Amino acid sequence: MNARELTDQIAAKLAAEVRRNGDIIPYIAEDGVYKTDMRQKNLSWWTNGFWAGLLWQMYHAVGVAEFKSTAEKTEGWLDEAMADFTGLHHDVGFMWMLSAVADYRLTGNEKSRIRAMHAATLLAGRYNPNGRFLRAWNGDKTGWMIVDCLMNLSLLYWASDETGDPRYAEIAQNHADTALRVLLRPDGSCNHIAVLDPVTGELMGAPAGQGYAPGSSWSRGQSWAVYGFALSAKHTGEARYLEAAKRSAHYFIANAATHNWEPLVDFLAPESPELLDMSAGAIAACGLLELEKQVSVYEKKLYHDAAEHLLSAIAKKHLDLAPETDGIVLDSTADYHKDIHTRMIYADYYFVEGLLRLQGKEFFAW
Repeated sequence: MNARELTDQIAAKLAAEVRRNGDIIPYIAEDGVYKTDMRQKNLSWWTNGFWAGLLWQMYHAVGVAEFKSTAEKTEGWLDEAMADFTGLHHDVGFMWMLSAVADYRLTGNEKSRIRAMHAATLLAGRYNPNGRFLRAWNGDKTGWMIVDCLMNLSLLYWASDETGDPRYAEIAQNHADTALRVLLRPDGSCNHIAVLDPVTGELMGAPAGQGYAPGSSWSRGQSWAVYGFALSAKHTGEARYLEAAKRSAHYFIANAATHNWEPLVDFLAPESPELLDMSAGAIAACGLLELEKQVSVYEKKLYHDAAEHLLSAIAKKHLDLAPETDGIVLDSTADYHKDIHTRMIYADYYFVEGLLRLQGKEFFAW
């Protein structure tokens, strides 16, 4: 895999995508076309920050002005979602870390800082102090927490760093500690969902979520654990989070390596049908490259090589670099039971972040 050459090809494709799709927020490319505009369909959708994040990563790497202006425009559209409020939930980190925080870090835009602080305060407001967790989703799920939310904690760590107010980071650490208790299993696999008593914090159950079944191992959830715990380790310096990230990583590496580094949607599912999720590989690769920075010198090769294997597997068989089509990474799957083998915007984001990390060109967005 030639990372520099791939980056140039992606820059050319992304420029074409911006010309075609500069006035929408993309999510899934159906038959190579972004037919649905999430700005119109659901402005509060959890993936609506990844388009801006992808553009900011590539703007930082190659300096194309249209990437910056389109990312700024997308960020502005999300103001309506913040004002509406009702559709937002635990995933505001994904939405505003990759748009507003990225903008603020790269340009110093004060309006972006304010947007991000609104989002961080909204996320902090979802904290359950008795159960010590950030509740997932809305409606009747008052005691639910999910492994995905480990990635959203970066917004809270950023807010504490930015303001000097420790409350945001304390909430993030309390949630990470609860995730250690109820989501991460002894063998390094993880639950997608934990249902807690919202008054006592007692574990009531662990439903299947987006995996095959209760007790199985949804690979994207596993990748969230790898990267999410690694980020908590980076932001806090706490060894327990680094150990959790390593345990999650070893489980992911062992399973991906037995399948040519093409992750199955669920590592504990029937052999047939054989369902892949290349987004899980891209996310895990980013987490592994983050881990590489934090471990001792003799451990680094394990994580670096595994990340390179995962990204190379995508590059070899699961990329569309044609400028005339939309979507870069092929064969991502949202859920074991639906949206199978599609082109997802977050897969594109994490593949590009991983590719840039290999070259030392990434913008740290978390």
